[in-house]
Amino acid sequence: MRVAIYVRVSTEDQAREGYSLDAQERRLRNYCTLRTGWEVVDVYRDEGFSGRNTGRPEYQRMLEEMDSWDIILVLKMDRIHRNSVNFTKMMSDLEKNHKEFMSLTEKFDTTTAMGRFVMDIFQRMAQLESERTGERVKAAMAQKAESGDGYLGSPEPYGYRYVNGDLVVVESEAEVVVRIFDLYNAGNSMEDVANALINANIPSKTGGQWTRQAICRILHNPLYAGCLHWDGKVYRGKMPAIVTEAVYTAVNGPIGPKE
Repeated sequence: MRVAIYVRVSTEDQAREGYSLDAQERRLRNYCTLRTGWEVVDVYRDEGFSGRNTGRPEYQRMLEEMDSWDIILVLKMDRIHRNSVNFTKMMSDLEKNHKEFMSLTEKFDTTTAMGRFVMDIFQRMAQLESERTGERVKAAMAQKAESGDGYLGSPEPYGYRYVNGDLVVVESEAEVVVRIFDLYNAGNSMEDVANALINANIPSKTGGQWTRQAICRILHNPLYAGCLHWDGKVYRGKMPAIVTEAVYTAVNGPIGPKE
């Protein structure tokens, strides 16, 4: 049996004990060692990707290389999918190509009718829990926005740093933000603004060159005027503004009524 090991962690999972990529791979390799004739032909590792969609590079590579393996082995079913529709499609593709699937923790495999039935039920339960988690996160974010407490995004926005959970202004970067707004309001295009920063040897947040997209994100982010945008509403934030509301609205128009 040629085995394709698949392991995945999302951003949230990385901090959980026992969910690291190395821990998953180690357990699965040990299991294959105990099974006579089971040979690991490849390990597919997706780090920082959600299980709710299939847009994962290693997951896609595994399916493209289907001819090289006979069975997919995962530690838990939610490592490979958290969406029953995507899971059902994968299982259909595996069946058409005479491939098998096994989850080590749940002891489910596709060699029996009962295993296929129970696997479908379990996957639907995993999707339910995932959706409930999403609802809780959305409710928490809405409450955070209403209180104006903190930034509703990641990573740190240009011009700010996180200090004890709060955003504080980085003066050197704030000067660049003001310059970006001033250049754009003076009639320069976003490409012109990006090129001006490049010519001035001003590094971006990541240390790379400025792009039109980076300029666009700054110009259209109400955070720089001291506001938060969440779920179609604008809230007055507690973080310090870098530009005045007048400067921001000169680019974007009125921010609108604030909650």
